[in-house]
Amino acid sequence: MKSNETRRDFLKKSLTLTTAAAFPTILLNTTGCTNKQGSANDKVNLACIGIGNRGAQVIRDMYDTGLANFVALCDVDMGAPHTENILKNMPDVPRFTDFREMFDKMGDEIEAVTIAVPDHSHFPITMLAMSLGIHVYTEKPLARTFNEIELLMDAAKRYKVVTQMGNQGHSEANYFQFKSWVEAGIIKDVTAITAHMNNPRRWHKWDPSITKFPDAEPIPETLHWDTWLSAAQFHDYTKDFINGQWRCWYDFGMGALGDWGAHIMDTAHQFLNLGLPYEVDPILLEGHNNFFYPMSSTIAFRFPKRGNMPACDITWYDGVNNLPEVPEGYGASELDPNIPAASNGKIQPAKLNPGKIIYGKDLTFKGGSHGSTLSIIPKEKALEMESKLPEAPESPSNHFANFLLACKGKEETRSPFEIAGPLSQVFCLGVLAQQLGTKLVFDRETKQITNNKLANDLLVGTPPRKEWEQFYKL
Repeated sequence: MKSNETRRDFLKKSLTLTTAAAFPTILLNTTGCTNKQGSANDKVNLACIGIGNRGAQVIRDMYDTGLANFVALCDVDMGAPHTENILKNMPDVPRFTDFREMFDKMGDEIEAVTIAVPDHSHFPITMLAMSLGIHVYTEKPLARTFNEIELLMDAAKRYKVVTQMGNQGHSEANYFQFKSWVEAGIIKDVTAITAHMNNPRRWHKWDPSITKFPDAEPIPETLHWDTWLSAAQFHDYTKDFINGQWRCWYDFGMGALGDWGAHIMDTAHQFLNLGLPYEVDPILLEGHNNFFYPMSSTIAFRFPKRGNMPACDITWYDGVNNLPEVPEGYGASELDPNIPAASNGKIQPAKLNPGKIIYGKDLTFKGGSHGSTLSIIPKEKALEMESKLPEAPESPSNHFANFLLACKGKEETRSPFEIAGPLSQVFCLGVLAQQLGTKLVFDRETKQITNNKLANDLLVGTPPRKEWEQFYKL
Protein backbone atom coordinates (compact mmCIF):
# COMPACT_ATOMS: atom_id res chain seq x y z
CA MET A 1 0.00 0.00 0.00
CA LYS A 2 1.64 3.21 -1.18
CA SER A 3 -0.20 5.96 0.66
CA ASN A 4 -2.51 6.78 3.53
CA GLU A 5 -5.26 7.46 1.02
CA THR A 6 -4.80 3.99 -0.47
CA ARG A 7 -5.03 2.42 2.98
CA ARG A 8 -8.17 4.35 3.82
CA ASP A 9 -9.76 3.14 0.60
CA PHE A 10 -8.66 -0.41 1.33
CA LEU A 11 -10.12 -0.46 4.83
CA LYS A 12 -13.43 0.96 3.64
CA LYS A 13 -13.72 -1.49 0.76
CA SER A 14 -12.76 -4.48 2.89
CA LEU A 15 -15.46 -3.84 5.49
CA THR A 16 -18.18 -6.01 3.95
CA LEU A 17 -20.59 -5.74 6.86
CA THR A 18 -24.33 -6.24 6.68
CA THR A 19 -24.95 -2.57 7.39
CA ALA A 20 -23.37 0.22 5.39
CA ALA A 21 -21.91 1.95 8.41
CA ALA A 22 -19.07 4.39 7.90
CA PHE A 23 -16.16 3.69 10.25
CA PRO A 24 -13.46 6.11 11.29
CA THR A 25 -10.20 5.28 9.58
CA ILE A 26 -6.72 4.80 10.94
CA LEU A 27 -4.06 7.18 9.76
CA LEU A 28 -0.78 5.34 9.75
CA ASN A 29 2.63 5.60 8.17
CA THR A 30 2.42 3.10 5.34
CA THR A 31 5.93 3.16 3.98
CA GLY A 32 8.14 0.81 5.99
CA CYS A 33 5.86 0.74 9.04
CA THR A 34 7.91 0.44 12.22
CA ASN A 35 7.06 -1.15 15.55
CA LYS A 36 4.45 0.65 17.61
CA GLN A 37 5.82 2.35 20.67
CA GLY A 38 5.04 0.39 23.81
CA SER A 39 2.74 1.76 26.46
CA ALA A 40 4.35 3.55 29.38
CA ASN A 41 3.66 0.69 31.81
CA ASP A 42 5.02 -2.86 31.61
CA LYS A 43 1.89 -4.27 29.97
CA VAL A 44 1.19 -4.66 26.27
CA ASN A 45 -2.12 -3.39 24.88
CA LEU A 46 -3.44 -6.65 23.49
CA ALA A 47 -6.43 -7.43 21.25
CA CYS A 48 -7.65 -11.01 20.84
CA ILE A 49 -9.25 -12.38 17.67
CA GLY A 50 -10.95 -15.71 18.26
CA ILE A 51 -12.08 -15.92 21.89
CA GLY A 52 -13.64 -19.39 22.12
CA ASN A 53 -12.13 -22.88 22.24
CA ARG A 54 -8.39 -22.51 21.50
CA GLY A 55 -8.75 -18.73 21.50
CA ALA A 56 -10.02 -18.82 25.07
CA GLN A 57 -7.01 -20.90 26.12
CA VAL A 58 -4.63 -18.40 24.52
CA ILE A 59 -6.36 -15.51 26.28
CA ARG A 60 -6.03 -17.25 29.64
CA ASP A 61 -2.36 -17.97 29.02
CA MET A 62 -1.70 -14.36 28.01
CA TYR A 63 -3.58 -13.16 31.11
CA ASP A 64 -1.52 -15.43 33.37
CA THR A 65 1.71 -13.73 32.27
CA GLY A 66 0.61 -10.50 33.95
CA LEU A 67 2.01 -8.66 30.91
CA ALA A 68 -1.17 -8.05 28.92
CA ASN A 69 -3.66 -5.21 29.05
CA PHE A 70 -6.70 -6.45 27.11
CA VAL A 71 -8.13 -3.67 24.97
CA ALA A 72 -10.38 -5.47 22.45
CA LEU A 73 -12.07 -8.81 21.82
CA CYS A 74 -13.18 -10.05 18.41
CA ASP A 75 -15.09 -13.16 17.37
CA VAL A 76 -17.48 -13.96 14.52
CA ASP A 77 -19.93 -15.49 17.01
CA MET A 78 -20.28 -13.53 20.22
CA GLY A 79 -23.40 -15.51 21.12
CA ALA A 80 -21.85 -18.99 20.94
CA PRO A 81 -21.58 -21.04 24.14
CA HIS A 82 -17.79 -21.28 23.78
CA THR A 83 -17.35 -17.49 23.87
CA GLU A 84 -19.46 -16.94 27.00
CA ASN A 85 -16.75 -17.50 29.57
CA ILE A 86 -14.32 -14.93 28.18
CA LEU A 87 -17.10 -12.35 27.72
CA LYS A 88 -18.29 -12.94 31.28
CA ASN A 89 -14.80 -12.42 32.68
CA MET A 90 -14.03 -9.36 30.52
CA PRO A 91 -17.33 -7.48 30.49
CA ASP A 92 -15.83 -4.03 29.93
CA VAL A 93 -13.47 -4.83 27.06
CA PRO A 94 -14.75 -3.51 23.68
CA ARG A 95 -16.21 -6.24 21.45
CA PHE A 96 -16.25 -6.71 17.70
CA THR A 97 -17.50 -9.37 15.30
CA ASP A 98 -15.29 -8.26 12.39
CA PHE A 99 -11.52 -7.82 12.75
CA ARG A 100 -11.53 -5.12 10.06
CA GLU A 101 -13.90 -2.97 12.07
CA MET A 102 -11.83 -3.55 15.20
CA PHE A 103 -8.60 -2.44 13.53
CA ASP A 104 -10.34 0.49 11.87
CA LYS A 105 -11.79 1.80 15.12
CA MET A 106 -9.04 0.85 17.58
CA GLY A 107 -5.88 0.23 15.56
CA ASP A 108 -4.03 3.12 17.17
CA GLU A 109 -4.74 1.68 20.64
CA ILE A 110 -3.61 -1.90 19.86
CA GLU A 111 0.06 -2.85 20.21
CA ALA A 112 -0.30 -6.60 19.69
CA VAL A 113 -2.92 -9.14 18.70
CA THR A 114 -3.54 -12.87 19.19
CA ILE A 115 -5.04 -14.71 16.23
CA ALA A 116 -6.64 -18.01 17.20
CA VAL A 117 -9.10 -18.71 14.40
CA PRO A 118 -9.45 -21.52 11.80
CA ASP A 119 -6.42 -22.06 9.57
CA HIS A 120 -8.00 -20.51 6.47
CA SER A 121 -8.51 -17.19 8.30
CA HIS A 122 -4.97 -16.76 9.63
CA PHE A 123 -3.60 -14.99 6.58
CA PRO A 124 -5.82 -11.91 6.07
CA ILE A 125 -5.97 -11.07 9.79
CA THR A 126 -2.23 -11.48 10.30
CA MET A 127 -1.38 -9.54 7.15
CA LEU A 128 -3.63 -6.61 7.99
CA ALA A 129 -2.35 -6.44 11.57
CA MET A 130 1.29 -6.38 10.46
CA SER A 131 0.57 -3.72 7.84
CA LEU A 132 -0.76 -1.54 10.67
CA GLY A 133 2.43 -2.00 12.70
CA ILE A 134 0.77 -4.37 15.17
CA HIS A 135 2.74 -7.30 16.64
CA VAL A 136 1.18 -10.70 15.92
CA TYR A 137 0.80 -13.98 17.78
CA THR A 138 -0.71 -16.35 15.21
CA GLU A 139 -1.70 -19.90 16.05
CA LYS A 140 -0.12 -22.79 14.19
CA PRO A 141 0.03 -23.64 11.35
CA LEU A 142 0.98 -20.19 10.14
CA ALA A 143 -1.41 -20.19 7.16
CA ARG A 144 -3.20 -22.63 4.86
CA THR A 145 -1.16 -22.29 1.65
CA PHE A 146 2.53 -22.21 0.81
CA ASN A 147 2.21 -18.83 -0.89
CA GLU A 148 0.31 -17.24 2.01
CA ILE A 149 3.19 -18.18 4.30
CA GLU A 150 5.69 -16.77 1.81
CA LEU A 151 3.79 -13.46 1.83
CA LEU A 152 3.60 -13.40 5.64
CA MET A 153 7.34 -13.95 6.01
CA ASP A 154 8.04 -11.15 3.57
CA ALA A 155 5.60 -8.79 5.29
CA ALA A 156 7.11 -9.50 8.71
CA LYS A 157 10.45 -8.25 7.40
CA ARG A 158 8.97 -5.20 5.68
CA TYR A 159 6.80 -4.05 8.56
CA LYS A 160 9.41 -4.87 11.25
CA VAL A 161 6.90 -6.20 13.78
CA VAL A 162 7.34 -8.87 16.44
CA THR A 163 5.94 -12.23 15.29
CA GLN A 164 5.32 -15.51 17.06
CA MET A 165 3.61 -18.68 15.86
CA GLY A 166 1.60 -20.46 18.53
CA ASN A 167 3.46 -23.74 18.88
CA GLN A 168 3.83 -23.13 22.60
CA GLY A 169 6.18 -26.07 23.30
CA HIS A 170 8.82 -24.16 21.36
CA SER A 171 9.54 -22.18 24.52
CA GLU A 172 9.67 -25.16 26.88
CA ALA A 173 12.21 -27.79 27.93
CA ASN A 174 12.52 -29.64 24.62
CA TYR A 175 13.57 -26.44 22.82
CA PHE A 176 16.48 -25.77 25.18
CA GLN A 177 17.48 -29.43 25.50
CA PHE A 178 17.47 -30.05 21.74
CA LYS A 179 19.49 -26.89 21.12
CA SER A 180 22.10 -27.70 23.76
CA TRP A 181 22.39 -31.36 22.68
CA VAL A 182 22.99 -30.36 19.05
CA GLU A 183 25.58 -27.77 20.08
CA ALA A 184 27.34 -30.35 22.28
CA GLY A 185 27.37 -32.97 19.51
CA ILE A 186 25.03 -35.35 21.32
CA ILE A 187 22.44 -35.10 18.55
CA LYS A 188 24.40 -35.44 15.30
CA ASP A 189 24.43 -37.21 11.94
CA VAL A 190 20.65 -37.65 12.01
CA THR A 191 19.47 -39.53 8.93
CA ALA A 192 15.88 -40.45 9.83
CA ILE A 193 13.09 -39.17 12.06
CA THR A 194 9.75 -40.80 12.75
CA ALA A 195 7.04 -38.32 13.74
CA HIS A 196 3.69 -39.74 14.82
CA MET A 197 0.27 -38.67 16.05
CA ASN A 198 -1.88 -41.73 16.58
CA ASN A 199 -4.36 -40.42 19.15
CA PRO A 200 -8.07 -40.29 18.26
CA ARG A 201 -8.72 -37.00 16.51
CA ARG A 202 -11.61 -34.73 17.37
CA TRP A 203 -13.26 -34.50 13.98
CA HIS A 204 -15.43 -36.58 11.68
CA LYS A 205 -15.53 -40.28 10.86
CA TRP A 206 -17.43 -39.90 7.62
CA ASP A 207 -17.65 -42.16 4.62
CA PRO A 208 -14.69 -41.34 2.34
CA SER A 209 -16.83 -42.07 -0.71
CA ILE A 210 -18.82 -38.82 -0.34
CA THR A 211 -19.27 -36.88 -3.58
CA LYS A 212 -20.32 -33.46 -2.29
CA PHE A 213 -20.14 -31.12 0.68
CA PRO A 214 -22.80 -31.41 3.42
CA ASP A 215 -26.18 -29.87 2.69
CA ALA A 216 -26.77 -26.25 3.66
CA GLU A 217 -28.26 -25.55 7.08
CA PRO A 218 -29.74 -22.38 8.59
CA ILE A 219 -27.02 -20.01 9.79
CA PRO A 220 -27.20 -19.39 13.56
CA GLU A 221 -28.47 -15.90 14.27
CA THR A 222 -25.34 -14.89 16.18
CA LEU A 223 -22.82 -16.19 13.61
CA HIS A 224 -21.36 -13.83 11.00
CA TRP A 225 -20.88 -16.52 8.37
CA ASP A 226 -19.45 -14.36 5.60
CA THR A 227 -16.71 -13.11 7.92
CA TRP A 228 -16.05 -16.67 9.12
CA LEU A 229 -15.48 -17.73 5.49
CA SER A 230 -12.85 -15.01 5.16
CA ALA A 231 -10.90 -15.26 1.90
CA ALA A 232 -12.06 -18.84 1.22
CA GLN A 233 -14.40 -19.53 -1.67
CA PHE A 234 -18.07 -19.41 -0.71
CA HIS A 235 -19.62 -22.41 1.01
CA ASP A 236 -23.10 -22.71 2.44
CA TYR A 237 -23.15 -22.95 6.22
CA THR A 238 -23.23 -26.34 7.90
CA LYS A 239 -22.41 -27.20 11.49
CA ASP A 240 -19.88 -29.68 10.08
CA PHE A 241 -17.63 -26.76 9.06
CA ILE A 242 -17.25 -25.09 12.48
CA ASN A 243 -15.98 -25.69 16.04
CA GLY A 244 -13.00 -27.88 15.19
CA GLN A 245 -14.65 -29.67 12.27
CA TRP A 246 -13.08 -27.14 9.90
CA ARG A 247 -9.72 -28.80 10.47
CA CYS A 248 -10.65 -31.89 8.47
CA TRP A 249 -11.64 -30.12 5.23
CA TYR A 250 -9.00 -29.27 2.62
CA ASP A 251 -10.77 -25.94 1.99
CA PHE A 252 -10.41 -24.76 5.59
CA GLY A 253 -7.78 -26.66 7.58
CA MET A 254 -4.56 -28.61 7.42
CA GLY A 255 -5.52 -31.89 9.06
CA ALA A 256 -3.58 -33.78 11.68
CA LEU A 257 -0.26 -32.80 10.12
CA GLY A 258 -0.95 -29.08 10.40
CA ASP A 259 -2.47 -29.53 13.84
CA TRP A 260 0.29 -31.57 15.48
CA GLY A 261 3.33 -31.31 13.21
CA ALA A 262 4.35 -27.97 14.68
CA HIS A 263 4.38 -29.54 18.15
CA ILE A 264 6.35 -32.64 17.17
CA MET A 265 8.72 -31.73 14.32
CA ASP A 266 9.55 -28.14 15.31
CA THR A 267 12.84 -28.49 17.19
CA ALA A 268 14.29 -31.04 14.76
CA HIS A 269 13.34 -28.81 11.86
CA GLN A 270 15.00 -25.75 13.38
CA PHE A 271 18.15 -27.14 14.97
CA LEU A 272 18.93 -29.62 12.19
CA ASN A 273 18.52 -26.81 9.61
CA LEU A 274 16.15 -28.92 7.54
CA GLY A 275 14.49 -26.14 5.56
CA LEU A 276 12.26 -27.39 2.74
CA PRO A 277 12.16 -30.97 1.41
CA TYR A 278 13.09 -31.94 -2.14
CA GLU A 279 10.52 -34.73 -2.24
CA VAL A 280 7.25 -35.54 -0.47
CA ASP A 281 5.86 -39.04 -0.88
CA PRO A 282 2.41 -40.11 0.44
CA ILE A 283 3.16 -43.75 1.25
CA LEU A 284 -0.26 -44.50 2.76
CA LEU A 285 -3.56 -42.63 2.48
CA GLU A 286 -6.39 -44.56 4.08
CA GLY A 287 -9.85 -43.20 3.29
CA HIS A 288 -8.58 -40.76 0.67
CA ASN A 289 -11.19 -38.55 -1.01
CA ASN A 290 -11.47 -35.12 -2.60
CA PHE A 291 -13.03 -33.24 0.32
CA PHE A 292 -11.43 -34.12 3.65
CA TYR A 293 -8.22 -35.57 4.99
CA PRO A 294 -7.55 -39.31 5.08
CA MET A 295 -8.27 -41.08 8.34
CA SER A 296 -4.69 -42.41 8.27
CA SER A 297 -1.63 -41.09 6.46
CA THR A 298 2.02 -41.99 6.15
CA ILE A 299 4.06 -39.27 4.42
CA ALA A 300 7.81 -39.28 3.76
CA PHE A 301 9.57 -35.90 3.62
CA ARG A 302 13.08 -36.08 2.15
CA PHE A 303 15.63 -33.38 2.95
CA PRO A 304 19.07 -33.12 1.29
CA LYS A 305 22.49 -32.90 2.86
CA ARG A 306 22.99 -29.54 4.57
CA GLY A 307 26.59 -28.44 5.19
CA ASN A 308 28.12 -31.17 7.32
CA MET A 309 24.72 -32.68 8.13
CA PRO A 310 23.70 -35.79 6.16
CA ALA A 311 20.50 -36.14 4.15
CA CYS A 312 17.53 -36.83 6.40
CA ASP A 313 14.04 -38.29 5.98
CA ILE A 314 11.11 -37.46 8.24
CA THR A 315 8.29 -40.00 8.03
CA TRP A 316 4.97 -38.78 9.39
CA TYR A 317 2.31 -41.20 10.68
CA ASP A 318 -1.23 -40.30 11.68
CA GLY A 319 -4.29 -42.47 12.28
CA VAL A 320 -5.29 -44.51 15.31
CA ASN A 321 -4.01 -47.82 13.96
CA ASN A 322 -1.32 -46.51 11.62
CA LEU A 323 1.55 -47.10 14.02
CA PRO A 324 5.20 -46.78 13.07
CA GLU A 325 7.74 -49.41 14.01
CA VAL A 326 9.63 -48.55 17.17
CA PRO A 327 13.24 -49.61 17.80
CA GLU A 328 14.26 -52.26 20.28
CA GLY A 329 14.49 -50.83 23.77
CA TYR A 330 11.91 -48.12 23.03
CA GLY A 331 10.17 -48.72 26.35
CA ALA A 332 6.74 -47.44 27.35
CA SER A 333 4.80 -44.78 25.47
CA GLU A 334 3.37 -42.34 27.96
CA LEU A 335 1.21 -39.28 27.40
CA ASP A 336 3.06 -36.26 28.75
CA PRO A 337 0.75 -34.55 31.26
CA ASN A 338 2.15 -31.18 30.19
CA ILE A 339 0.58 -31.44 26.72
CA PRO A 340 -2.42 -29.08 26.75
CA ALA A 341 -5.81 -30.69 26.44
CA ALA A 342 -7.84 -30.22 23.29
CA SER A 343 -10.08 -27.17 23.56
CA ASN A 344 -13.19 -29.36 23.54
CA GLY A 345 -12.00 -32.33 25.54
CA LYS A 346 -9.06 -34.20 27.05
CA ILE A 347 -6.46 -35.89 24.88
CA GLN A 348 -6.94 -39.60 25.41
CA PRO A 349 -3.98 -41.99 25.71
CA ALA A 350 -3.37 -44.07 22.60
CA LYS A 351 -1.51 -47.22 21.56
CA LEU A 352 1.38 -44.90 20.76
CA ASN A 353 1.21 -41.35 22.06
CA PRO A 354 2.24 -38.28 20.02
CA GLY A 355 5.97 -37.93 19.58
CA LYS A 356 9.10 -38.66 17.59
CA ILE A 357 11.99 -41.08 17.22
CA ILE A 358 15.29 -39.58 16.04
CA TYR A 359 17.93 -41.85 14.49
CA GLY A 360 21.51 -40.59 14.59
CA LYS A 361 24.67 -42.36 13.56
CA ASP A 362 25.55 -43.42 17.10
CA LEU A 363 22.48 -42.64 19.20
CA THR A 364 18.71 -43.02 19.00
CA PHE A 365 16.35 -40.68 20.84
CA LYS A 366 12.66 -40.79 21.64
CA GLY A 367 10.52 -37.82 22.59
CA GLY A 368 6.95 -36.71 22.97
CA SER A 369 5.10 -33.65 21.74
CA HIS A 370 5.13 -29.96 22.66
CA GLY A 371 7.80 -29.31 25.31
CA SER A 372 8.44 -32.97 26.18
CA THR A 373 12.14 -33.71 26.51
CA LEU A 374 14.09 -36.37 24.63
CA SER A 375 15.59 -39.48 26.15
CA ILE A 376 18.27 -41.77 24.75
CA ILE A 377 17.21 -45.34 24.06
CA PRO A 378 17.72 -48.08 25.02
CA LYS A 379 18.01 -47.52 28.76
CA GLU A 380 21.48 -49.05 28.90
CA LYS A 381 22.78 -46.52 26.39
CA ALA A 382 21.13 -43.69 28.31
CA LEU A 383 22.96 -44.70 31.48
CA GLU A 384 26.24 -44.89 29.59
CA MET A 385 25.74 -41.35 28.22
CA GLU A 386 24.41 -39.77 31.39
CA SER A 387 27.65 -38.17 32.51
CA LYS A 388 28.34 -36.76 29.04
CA LEU A 389 25.08 -34.86 28.63
CA PRO A 390 25.20 -31.06 28.92
CA GLU A 391 22.85 -29.33 31.31
CA ALA A 392 20.19 -27.53 29.32
CA PRO A 393 19.18 -24.08 30.59
CA GLU A 394 15.69 -23.54 31.93
CA SER A 395 13.30 -21.45 29.90
CA PRO A 396 13.30 -17.82 31.08
CA SER A 397 9.73 -17.33 29.83
CA ASN A 398 6.92 -19.40 28.42
CA HIS A 399 5.75 -18.88 24.83
CA PHE A 400 3.15 -16.26 25.75
CA ALA A 401 5.39 -14.22 28.04
CA ASN A 402 8.17 -14.51 25.46
CA PHE A 403 5.91 -12.86 22.86
CA LEU A 404 4.81 -10.04 25.15
CA LEU A 405 8.34 -9.41 26.41
CA ALA A 406 9.50 -9.26 22.79
CA CYS A 407 6.82 -6.66 22.12
CA LYS A 408 8.47 -4.60 24.89
CA GLY A 409 11.93 -5.15 23.36
CA LYS A 410 13.11 -7.30 26.27
CA GLU A 411 13.41 -10.69 24.49
CA GLU A 412 13.38 -12.14 21.00
CA THR A 413 10.60 -14.53 20.08
CA ARG A 414 11.55 -18.20 19.70
CA SER A 415 9.11 -19.03 16.93
CA PRO A 416 9.15 -15.92 14.70
CA PHE A 417 7.81 -16.22 11.19
CA GLU A 418 11.32 -16.62 9.74
CA ILE A 419 11.58 -19.90 11.73
CA ALA A 420 7.93 -20.96 11.88
CA GLY A 421 7.24 -20.11 8.23
CA PRO A 422 9.43 -22.76 6.53
CA LEU A 423 8.21 -25.34 9.07
CA SER A 424 4.60 -24.53 8.16
CA GLN A 425 5.49 -24.70 4.46
CA VAL A 426 6.68 -28.26 5.00
CA PHE A 427 3.16 -29.06 6.19
CA CYS A 428 1.65 -27.31 3.16
CA LEU A 429 3.66 -29.59 0.88
CA GLY A 430 2.57 -32.61 2.88
CA VAL A 431 -1.06 -31.54 2.62
CA LEU A 432 -0.79 -31.24 -1.17
CA ALA A 433 0.62 -34.76 -1.34
CA GLN A 434 -2.30 -35.97 0.78
CA GLN A 435 -4.88 -34.11 -1.26
CA LEU A 436 -3.61 -35.18 -4.68
CA GLY A 437 -2.45 -38.63 -3.59
CA THR A 438 0.83 -38.41 -5.45
CA LYS A 439 4.55 -37.94 -4.89
CA LEU A 440 5.77 -34.36 -5.30
CA VAL A 441 9.23 -33.26 -6.43
CA PHE A 442 10.12 -29.84 -5.07
CA ASP A 443 12.86 -27.44 -6.19
CA ARG A 444 14.18 -25.84 -3.01
CA GLU A 445 15.81 -22.97 -4.91
CA THR A 446 12.86 -21.85 -7.05
CA LYS A 447 10.24 -23.06 -4.54
CA GLN A 448 8.31 -24.79 -7.29
CA ILE A 449 6.86 -28.29 -7.65
CA THR A 450 8.45 -29.60 -10.83
CA ASN A 451 6.56 -32.84 -11.55
CA ASN A 452 2.91 -31.83 -11.16
CA LYS A 453 1.43 -28.63 -12.58
CA LEU A 454 -1.77 -28.81 -10.54
CA ALA A 455 0.19 -29.24 -7.33
CA ASN A 456 2.41 -26.31 -8.31
CA ASP A 457 -0.66 -24.16 -8.93
CA LEU A 458 -2.01 -25.17 -5.52
CA LEU A 459 1.06 -23.67 -3.82
CA VAL A 460 -0.87 -20.44 -4.34
CA GLY A 461 -4.27 -22.07 -3.86
CA THR A 462 -7.68 -21.08 -5.12
CA PRO A 463 -8.14 -17.34 -5.71
CA PRO A 464 -9.54 -15.39 -2.75
CA ARG A 465 -13.07 -14.03 -2.97
CA LYS A 466 -13.16 -10.67 -4.72
CA GLU A 467 -13.58 -8.52 -1.61
CA TRP A 468 -10.56 -10.24 -0.01
CA GLU A 469 -8.07 -9.86 -2.85
CA GLN A 470 -6.45 -6.73 -1.42
CA PHE A 471 -5.13 -8.59 1.64
CA TYR A 472 -2.72 -10.35 -0.72
CA LYS A 473 -1.33 -6.99 -1.86
CA LEU A 474 -0.57 -5.42 1.54
